[in-house]
Amino acid sequence: MCGIVGLFAKSQSIEQEMGAHLGAMLATMSDRGPDSAGFAVYRDARPDEIKVVLQSPDPDTDFEELEEALAPHGVALKSVERIETHAILRLPAGQSEALREALAEVRPAIRVMSRGNAIEIYKEVGLPEDVSRRFALDKMSGTHAVGHTRMATESAVTTLGAHPFSTAPDQCLVHNGSMSNHNNMRRTLRHAGVRIETENDTEVAAAYLSWRMAGGQNLGEALETGLKEYDGFYTFLVGTETGFGVLRDPIACKPAVMAETADYVAFGSEYRALVNLPGIEAAKVWEPEPATVYFWQHQQGLAA
Repeated sequence: MCGIVGLFAKSQSIEQEMGAHLGAMLATMSDRGPDSAGFAVYRDARPDEIKVVLQSPDPDTDFEELEEALAPHGVALKSVERIETHAILRLPAGQSEALREALAEVRPAIRVMSRGNAIEIYKEVGLPEDVSRRFALDKMSGTHAVGHTRMATESAVTTLGAHPFSTAPDQCLVHNGSMSNHNNMRRTLRHAGVRIETENDTEVAAAYLSWRMAGGQNLGEALETGLKEYDGFYTFLVGTETGFGVLRDPIACKPAVMAETADYVAFGSEYRALVNLPGIEAAKVWEPEPATVYFWQHQQGLAA
């Protein structure tokens, strides 16, 4: 079943309260996905730096003296900030692949959750409200954010199987539905050199979009092309550095609702995820059309 939520700020007040609003939306969707939860928040981009968010099943061991362990491999971290089972690493732009290679040697149990200028992904097994509390989501600001509550159907209940999935810098995807051709797509993408780490169908959908965008398409074009390639029932919410996009399959049997005011654009699997947002009683509310791409974008360079 699963639940999807998203919020795009059009005002400073929503930016400052991004995490609090998204956390409440996630909690409302708990009965649609009690197995695990996750969220991506876009915030605090800095010139000439990237952020890499890591997760470890044994953070006390893996994050201890991490900077010293990476230094002999030519990875010079600017900062390390641990948040529960995750850690945010800041390093010079262009070093994310070197970091990934070094981690495979010195800390093989660590997994990369996200990388980019603005994106931070946090996800774990557990009830959405508990996951949000563990990472202090209510204290986070941001320009936009997406979240997911999972009821597992296609793969095991694990941290890596939770959403969002990020398969390129500052990109992520959350998904409600089921992809029937994900095994064939996974083989095709891996043959093309695309890194895919799980058996989850959502990671395949995310990787497909990243692959198309790496080939020169913008997000809207990649989503339009995906309509011809994806086979199944799905609602996608895709995050990029500057905004987010929505796409439902041509039959659109998975629920989805959107709301827009002068202060925000909001997405939820059900309207009840949106009812506590400020000004919702005066919002434009609608159901996204089947096989139609929707996208909202900040001007390049704006950051929380």
